[in-house]
Amino acid sequence: MRFDDGRVITNFLGQIIRGQALTVHGDGSQTRSFCYVSDLVEGIVRLAASEHGGPINLGNPFNEMTIMELAQRLSVMFGQTFNPGPAMPKQDVDDPMVRCPDISLAQEVLGWEPQVSFEDGIQKTRAYLEAALSD
Repeated sequence: MRFDDGRVITNFLGQIIRGQALTVHGDGSQTRSFCYVSDLVEGIVRLAASEHGGPINLGNPFNEMTIMELAQRLSVMFGQTFNPGPAMPKQDVDDPMVRCPDISLAQEVLGWEPQVSFEDGIQKTRAYLEAALSD
């Protein structure tokens, strides 16, 4: 992941690492769920090794939250001052309001579901981004 990839986690963590205020686009009510990369890779490996020929949703439906809730959680986790201020315009008019996968088929067919907690994934991602920034 790169700081400038446009994803909310890298955007927020980059702002936290740089000591900047967190920027929320839109009103922050759009939801996302977050899946750590090792869980996603495990799901892909299980799918590749399976007999299943169709698509299967992979992701983490267990921690769906609004962007505003995410900003607040990260602020608490890292001691970052968070003042939402006025809502910024959305970057993309096609940005969906809800992103939360239905992984029931992955659970049934692959015996898979995510294992890494949101907090552990965020800590690992921050450490990775800090190391990348220092390179």
